[in-house]
Amino acid sequence: MEIRKDQKAGVAVLALTGRIDTAAAPELEKELIKMIEQGNRKILLNFTQVTYISSGGLRVLLATAKKLRSPDDRFGLSSLSPEVNKILKLAGFTTIFSIFPTNEDAFAKWQ
Repeated sequence: MEIRKDQKAGVAVLALTGRIDTAAAPELEKELIKMIEQGNRKILLNFTQVTYISSGGLRVLLATAKKLRSPDDRFGLSSLSPEVNKILKLAGFTTIFSIFPTNEDAFAKWQ
């Protein structure tokens, strides 16, 4: 898995590439914890290039959502691939997370 970081409209955007499996999930979790500790309270994960997410990856997403619960905090997922969307639906996570078709949709909603 590869992580590219960017800032736009006051939102920390992480563009993920590859598979978020048991081996990659700890790396993602470490990066998300670091970003939160640095004061990033609006985080968007772009899943355009993610082909798979394991239960370990789902756990990381859930743990991050729990850390970002203040009224001004935002945590969302954008541009889900069909494969990842299917996994999130089967796990019942599509009702837990803010999911956006594109990054721009998230920025517009969070302004």
